Amino acid sequence: MSTTPFTKHDEEHRELYYLRMQRMREKTDKMEESKAMRKLRVCVATCNRADYSKLAPIMFGIKANPDEFELEVVVLGSHLIDDYGNTFRMIEQDDFDIGSKLHTIVRGEDEAAMVESVGLALVKLPDVLHRLRPDVLVVHGDRFDALALATAAALMNIRILHLEGGEVSGTIDDSIRHAISKLAHYHACCTRTAEQHLIAMCEDHTRILLAGCPSYDKLLAAHHRDDYMDIIRNWLGDNVKEDNYIVALQHPVTTDIKNSIKIYELMLDALISFNKRTLVLFPNIDAGSKEMVRVMRKKGVEQHPNFRAVKHVPFEQFIQLVCHAGAMIGNSSCGVREAGAFGTPVINLGSRQTGRETGENVLHVRDADTQNKIYHALELQFGKRYPCSKIYGDGNAVPRILKFLQTIDLDEPLQKTFCFPPVKEWDISQDIDHILETQSALAVDLGGTNLRVAIVSMRGKIVKKYTQANPKTYEARIELILKMCAEAVFDAVHLNCRILGVGVSTGGRVNPQEGVILHSTKLIQEWSSIDIRTPISDALHLPVWVDNDGNCAALAEKKFGHGKGVENFVTIITGTGIGGGIIQHNELIHGSTFCAAELGHIMVSLDGPECMCGSRGCIEAYASGMALQKEAKRLHDEELLEVEGMVDLKKAESISAIHLINAARLGNRKAEAVLRTAGMALGVGIVNILHMVNPSLVILSGVLAAHYQAPVQQVIDQRALTSAQSIQVLTSDLEEPALLGAASMVLDYTTRRIY
Repeated sequence: MSTTPFTKHDEEHRELYYLRMQRMREKTDKMEESKAMRKLRVCVATCNRADYSKLAPIMFGIKANPDEFELEVVVLGSHLIDDYGNTFRMIEQDDFDIGSKLHTIVRGEDEAAMVESVGLALVKLPDVLHRLRPDVLVVHGDRFDALALATAAALMNIRILHLEGGEVSGTIDDSIRHAISKLAHYHACCTRTAEQHLIAMCEDHTRILLAGCPSYDKLLAAHHRDDYMDIIRNWLGDNVKEDNYIVALQHPVTTDIKNSIKIYELMLDALISFNKRTLVLFPNIDAGSKEMVRVMRKKGVEQHPNFRAVKHVPFEQFIQLVCHAGAMIGNSSCGVREAGAFGTPVINLGSRQTGRETGENVLHVRDADTQNKIYHALELQFGKRYPCSKIYGDGNAVPRILKFLQTIDLDEPLQKTFCFPPVKEWDISQDIDHILETQSALAVDLGGTNLRVAIVSMRGKIVKKYTQANPKTYEARIELILKMCAEAVFDAVHLNCRILGVGVSTGGRVNPQEGVILHSTKLIQEWSSIDIRTPISDALHLPVWVDNDGNCAALAEKKFGHGKGVENFVTIITGTGIGGGIIQHNELIHGSTFCAAELGHIMVSLDGPECMCGSRGCIEAYASGMALQKEAKRLHDEELLEVEGMVDLKKAESISAIHLINAARLGNRKAEAVLRTAGMALGVGIVNILHMVNPSLVILSGVLAAHYQAPVQQVIDQRALTSAQSIQVLTSDLEEPALLGAASMVLDYTTRRIY
């Protein structure tokens, strides 16, 4: 066997291949070397004195690592305003080169000025960011200037690192802070709780750094300065002592400007009365700040011997002033954050820091509505010392943040992704009938015997029903209602039913506006003066409607039964009791005290049998299931009920109205007389209704409806006015009027139909 030797052409081909591979390796090595040598261009944008205290430590850290980072500084906002101390100068004193100064504040200090300032910043920022072309923009906190920065950077495809996201403070700052977090690509947060909030907001946990607050790096390092008394005397005077002065810093709350100005005035009054040396810092630039300054000047604070009013204190000196103060008062975040590191007692006024994590050094006066209340808080806190808290940092935030910046891969996709929790996908048909079918209500019927819950579709179909015995006590009843409703809501998901709300039908007098059962029937114990709406709504997070079972029966007929399209009609329930509802001009009539349509208690005799309501001669005392049962038992006791052809009544567990009806059907004259009287009483009551509200239709509902239809029609023909004799009496075709009526309250309202 012979082999063919390589030709000269093959050798040349191999040499070219290896040469090409070698060049590719060299090119790759150069790219990796270039990437390794490339500095990360970081732009730090600062808007005010407060955020600079957090950003400055990071800026110093970046500047100290020139081989890894290239720092650009942009200054805007209140830094450049004389009224707020021209604080850009302290940035220059820290030896930072300011690449751009942007005048972005529209004067006015009201809500409109804040909006205009954001707009002005958005107009000016694109040119600056286009010129600087940073790899990463570092933005701090929750100010409106920072929102403009984040918006501009996000739209210009610049990566954003957001500091202090995920925190909660209770004002408009919350909304701004969370909006910036959604725009940001990376997060450096201060607390474990803030980290969990960001994860709950669907931010990628791999892009969240739990760093701590950068200002803690400086304040913990500078905690014990030897010259602190010189700083205190410089700002407060020579005769002031450590722990014997107050630092006051109060900002306007933009969502409640009027109240925040009132609190500021009360704080100053309390401080004047407290008679301690006090350093008052001017408020920030938010809407309402000018009015707060006017209040301060009106009270003569700047001329008062106990007060020093200043626009700005350098952060290093401010740390010493807070550290050695007898107390700090106001609503600045410094009070609930930095002051805790020193154990300085703090009085936090109003709602601006609601939700912030705080140490035990903070006493909250959220409803600071009197001078005495604030004064008393000063008495409780002044001069105390608390354990030092490190909730917001341990002094090592900057090294963590710098290391985090170094891990940013500029080659990975710029488009941020959100980590949404898994959601099960359902294949939903787009057929219009199917869509209508899935809109459903949860219906609850509280009867004297049973408690029933049902899922009811838009078309009145009972998709699923749940039945339990109605407990005898309030606590057990509420617990069972919530349990059955929760089970139904869970099942509705798998049944492809979207629950729009909950409707409750119950016996007794109901205030549907408040969702309160005012007085119950004697059949349901412990069920008066009950707010049924609130516990169900709180548990299910759904809207809840409540009404009397008679009214619900009328609503059921209007939506699903004979009353559909009828403007005026009356529904009468014939069951254990007698009830009903009146629809007049397409609306349900409730009455001034919610007892309209108590049809069972229309009196048809002055001295008739006693009714459960305490009166005599009511329709219910003649024609209800309970009245018929009472007569059946009387006949049975007198041995006058049983006739040939009936089941042996001795074997029956209890005597009921059904036995009376069966006896009458088999020719029992005593039973016939009872039913004739009952039918007459019901008929006379309905004639009275016809003469009062003049409906065009009467609908009999309930288990006795079919039996009463003929006698009622007969009484109308004999006793009603001629104009009312043509009114039709029908029996309901609905099997579950109470449940369907409860559902109709939900379905009609949520689909914006009137009932």
